[in-house]
Amino acid sequence: MAQSANKKVLVTRFERESVTGFVQSPGGFTADAVEVLTPSGSLLRLSYTEVKAVCYVKDWDNNETWQQHRAFVTRPKTHGLWVRLRFRDGDSVEGLVSNNLLLLEPDGFHLIPPDPTFQLQRIFVPRAALNEVQVLGVIGSPLRRKRTPAAEAKDDQLEMF
Repeated sequence: MAQSANKKVLVTRFERESVTGFVQSPGGFTADAVEVLTPSGSLLRLSYTEVKAVCYVKDWDNNETWQQHRAFVTRPKTHGLWVRLRFRDGDSVEGLVSNNLLLLEPDGFHLIPPDPTFQLQRIFVPRAALNEVQVLGVIGSPLRRKRTPAAEAKDDQLEMF
């Protein structure tokens, strides 16, 4: 049986103001909507067509902190697919998604933002909010294997006979 937890989120929408609340993980995401429990105790069911991003945050103090730190300054070091997501409104954000295709969800993408130590820890972006998903790089590809020290030592030595 999977454990569930309530996570603090900031739900950014296209046409309306943002909503703060809690999302039950993993049960808060249904096939067509995200269910958010507001701090006042009401349960909102927000359709993926109106949601731009569900931002997992540490605090609700600064609602628009997800707007900062939207692109990597240098190549990321964590393993995964480095992607750029372009929203319907022309906006974009970069992040890392899992390099395991079994973990991709049919309703959207969970990604790690460029600076997860900041206010923003993780982002869920519904597919309905996107126009384009670009893979910018594969970080930590299993195709590039590190050489073993024994193989390096063998290459350095000259054969005499």
